[in-house]
Amino acid sequence: MLSEPRSGRLAAWGNALLAGLVSPDDAVLAIVGEDAVHRVEGLPGESAPVGLTLALGRLRALGVAGLRVALPAPGHPLGLSGPPEFNARALEAEEAVVCHGAAFGLVPEVYEAGPEGDVHAEVVWHVLPVREAPPADVPSLGEAERELAQALREATEVLSKLDVAGSGPVAEAAIDAYRARAERGREVLAPGYPPRAVRVLELAQRMALLVSLAYDRGHGGAVSSAEMAARSEALRPVERTARRAQVAAYNAVVEERERGVR
Repeated sequence: MLSEPRSGRLAAWGNALLAGLVSPDDAVLAIVGEDAVHRVEGLPGESAPVGLTLALGRLRALGVAGLRVALPAPGHPLGLSGPPEFNARALEAEEAVVCHGAAFGLVPEVYEAGPEGDVHAEVVWHVLPVREAPPADVPSLGEAERELAQALREATEVLSKLDVAGSGPVAEAAIDAYRARAERGREVLAPGYPPRAVRVLELAQRMALLVSLAYDRGHGGAVSSAEMAARSEALRPVERTARRAQVAAYNAVVEERERGVR
C-alpha cells in the first residue's frame, strides 16, 4: 500500500492529539494530507457537518479516549464489532475508525471533483453508533510481526513463481515510488507510537505493495484459468496478513493503554 488509509491517519493523529502530544492544527493538517477538506457529520449535538478540530474536541468531551482502525474486506470483518449497520458501511468504504471510551464509529465517504489532472478529494466522516465489544481478528503487535515475517517469505516465493516480482515498468515505477516515500523521512505513525508499531506498519505496507503489484501485472506467468485461480488463492492470505498487521500497528497505542503499559 503506497499511501496510508484515511482511517489510519485519523486514528494515529487523533490518538496523538488525545494524548496531548500534538496541537489540534498539526493533527488536522496530518489527517487531511493531500485531500481538500475533511468534515464530520452526525456528531451528537450538531445538526450539520463540522470541521475536524471541533469534531475531535467534541469526541473527547463525549468520553473518547482513543481511536482504533478497522480495515474490513468481504468475509473478513477486521477490526469491527458491530452492529450490522455500521459493519455494512465500513465494509463498503473498506475502512473505519472505532472510538475507544464511547460507542461511536466513523466511516469516510469520499467525493472527488475537478478536471483531469487537478482532481481534489473532499471527505465526510459519518458518525454512527457501534457495539462496545472486542474488535474482530486483530492480532497483537508481536503476533503481527511474526505473521508478517512468515508471510513475506511466502509472498516473495509466490511472486517469483508468477513472474511478477520487480519486473515491468509498472512494477518498477511502483517500487521507486515506495522507496522515495520511505526515504523522505516522513513519519509513518504519529508521535506516541512505539517503535515496534512503526516497524510493523512499514513491513505491512511493503507487503501490501508486493501484493498489489502481483494483481496489477495482470496474468503474470499464469496462462491458464487454473493457474490464475491458484495465484489468487496464494495471494489472498498474504493480503489478509498485511491488513491485520496494519490494524495492529495503528491500534497499538490503545491496546497498550488498555493493558496499562503507559
